[in-house]
Amino acid sequence: MRQTLSALAALCAFATPVVADGPVVVELYTSQGCSSCPPADEMMHQLAMRSDVIPLALHVDYWDYIGWPDSFADPAHTRRQNQYARVAGARSIYTPQMIIGGEDHVIGTKPMELADSIQAQRADRTGVAVSASRSGNQLMITGDTSRALPNGTVVQVVRFSPQETVDIRRGENAGRSLSYANIVTDWDVVGEWSGRGALNMTVNVSGNAPIVVIVQQPGPGAVMATAVLR
Repeated sequence: MRQTLSALAALCAFATPVVADGPVVVELYTSQGCSSCPPADEMMHQLAMRSDVIPLALHVDYWDYIGWPDSFADPAHTRRQNQYARVAGARSIYTPQMIIGGEDHVIGTKPMELADSIQAQRADRTGVAVSASRSGNQLMITGDTSRALPNGTVVQVVRFSPQETVDIRRGENAGRSLSYANIVTDWDVVGEWSGRGALNMTVNVSGNAPIVVIVQQPGPGAVMATAVLR
């Protein structure tokens, strides 16, 4: 218990100013129908208070059959998790799983491993920077790199809901009222960037949901840079 509490404290602590690469992306693959997921879901609330981390909860649909269809589930989230598994050579997927920086795979109930992975990702400078600004329904994305990007990158725009509470009436979590943080509502690939020359693009957006720009190696692979508009 003492180790868990100290790890949660580490997750909640604000670190030094955000590195040029942007906040570290933590993807949580979770489900309202998964009895092992609530502790990981709770950690997302702690991570959401940090400026150097952008936690994103991707609810999957493969546990819906056990009695409670996840109201946030999207088959695209399941496909993305399967793509990560293929790249890693894994034979199966599971919840709760966290993927940090597009590279490190951590069981979502192991806060110490999560904290170590976040720290390692913060220390691993990519030499890539991206920024975003918004004017009305126009999102302007710019970026530059000090290193070659031989495999190119994928530019993605993610929208999320900061917090939602759900009363679970069936399935493994029946009778519980669970709160979720940073629930992904849209994850769109908006372009590619070779790194030859600066990144400069404009994307149409709508609504007031926070925006995350993620520049990532194909695969999906390593996250090279991020920017956040809340």
